[in-house]
Amino acid sequence: MNTEMSWQENLLTQSEQISALLKQTQRIAVLGIKTEAQFDQPAFYVPEYLVSVGLEVIPVPIYYPEVTQILGQKVYRKLADIPGPVDMVDVFRKSQDVSKHLEDLLLKKPKSVWLQLGIRNDAVAETLAKAGIKVVQDRCLMVDHRRMLRT
Repeated sequence: MNTEMSWQENLLTQSEQISALLKQTQRIAVLGIKTEAQFDQPAFYVPEYLVSVGLEVIPVPIYYPEVTQILGQKVYRKLADIPGPVDMVDVFRKSQDVSKHLEDLLLKKPKSVWLQLGIRNDAVAETLAKAGIKVVQDRCLMVDHRRMLRT
């Protein structure tokens, strides 16, 4: 098999690929999560939704150094500090800021990285895909989860 093609298969764009990914995702680290005080922002209400449907959410805020818990879960400052494997890292960062987290993402090596709606960084996506990590860009995890996994 052509190596060039194989890493590109980790860049998920088709609904069937994304649905299959979501079905095998249970433990999600949320990079850039907001706190309960920002309840009206997607970086809080998307993870809140994920918890409401029974998924494990691990908060990794960028700001709020005084916060030790979000959604009742212990806060971690780096992905690499999270004990155990992570199925997905859901990213709430500006497109240009995603590359600042590349090393941490590669150290943690989640099964997938999801860049939320409006977030796209093709260079980071390519590096992650070549490392064997599935990548979804510029899509809302909550919207896709609701649409694809509604029972």
